[in-house]
Amino acid sequence: MRFLALFFAVALTAADRPNILLIVGDDMGYADVGFHGCKDIPTPNLDALAAAGVRCTQGYVTGPYCSPTRAGLLTGRQQNRFGHEYNPNGNNGLPLTETILPERLAKAGYATGMVGKWHLGAKPEQTPPSRGFGEFFGFLGGAHSYFNTGGILRGAEPVKEMDYTTDAFGREAATFVHGHKDKPWFLYLAFNAVHTPMDATDARLAKFASITDKKRRTYAAMMSALDENIGRVRQALKESGQEGRTLIFFISDNGGPVMNGTTTNGSSNAPLRGSKRTTLEGGIRVPFLVAWPDQLKPAVYDSPVVQLDLHATALAAAGVAVGPEAKLEGVDLLPYFSGTKKAAPHDALYWRFGAQMAIRQGDWKLVRYDGNADTNTGKAQPVSGLKLYNLSKDIHEDNDLTAEQPEKVKQLQALWDEWNRSNIKPLWGADYADNDGAEPGAAKKKKAAK
Repeated sequence: MRFLALFFAVALTAADRPNILLIVGDDMGYADVGFHGCKDIPTPNLDALAAAGVRCTQGYVTGPYCSPTRAGLLTGRQQNRFGHEYNPNGNNGLPLTETILPERLAKAGYATGMVGKWHLGAKPEQTPPSRGFGEFFGFLGGAHSYFNTGGILRGAEPVKEMDYTTDAFGREAATFVHGHKDKPWFLYLAFNAVHTPMDATDARLAKFASITDKKRRTYAAMMSALDENIGRVRQALKESGQEGRTLIFFISDNGGPVMNGTTTNGSSNAPLRGSKRTTLEGGIRVPFLVAWPDQLKPAVYDSPVVQLDLHATALAAAGVAVGPEAKLEGVDLLPYFSGTKKAAPHDALYWRFGAQMAIRQGDWKLVRYDGNADTNTGKAQPVSGLKLYNLSKDIHEDNDLTAEQPEKVKQLQALWDEWNRSNIKPLWGADYADNDGAEPGAAKKKKAAK
């Protein structure tokens, strides 16, 4: 992958360094935000964030599943480089050989905190307090009940009482913001919304009584909670005088699970085809926002970008120099957003998820994907043959051009093969790929809804 990974030391005082707020939604549908045209689920706070910053229309993640995407995001490296290809389980987790973003920022004097879903290992040495986070409130696995406290931790200590998790995570994030206004900070706010189980408060469900499909209605209530709590954190920034100097990133970790064979949540990826767990656009193309009021003018950015770039952008904004030995693969997006750099940030983007693969170069995409995206039977299906799509004309990936463009197929396959030679075998098996629904404390225990 020909990503730039060069960073130059910048002499920044503490007052010059921005706060960095990295927000991740979980299993969101591409279509389910107002700034992508959603009509039945209002998302006023996310829409306001999109209007205040740079909305990337072709934002990607490097994996179609929760944990691999997070591994790439926090390391700044394609997760296939270090074997984190699937969701972990048991003793598996993000390799300790990898340095992650909070470790780099903490060394530069940043206060660091994490709120929400970790999903990168549960052994003591793998957990957020051992990986550079000075503060942690959340859970270690891949999914969790929205009503139970079982498995929720503050640091390493179990939390005994808690309200609806999305509200609790928003509250904890706002408290972190207010408590660190005198020092630059990094906060990783990783909501489990809108991942299953499908838990919503009665008050929010009542707001969406007009949605007749029960799963979609619950999903809408969960999205509403997510949006409200992003608004709560932005309000905390405003109240504490930190709004202008805070660099905010927002992505979903993958596309919505809309395909039988996954645990669906009522999301929609329109106008994209495919689902979480596939290398089609519906699995890897996500809502993608960057806002920094003091530095970035509101804009729409149309060149392909990827979540690895957020790691690089955060380091560049913080003035943290990282040498080539770190083998980072993202690019600092700020010069592209400002217009200082005119070319596209990436020559090509690459994916590998078991037998599935993809490469995008310009408007062209070569892909092998889970065959269940075609049949939707919910049963195991073989991976498709090679398909070639021109995304500028065929965003839904319907018109296979392999027969018409054999040279393009050959060229893209050669590029992917070259990239893949630098990857390693997965450190654990694909049987863990869909394990993120059975976590300690996930059994639903109804509480009085707000």
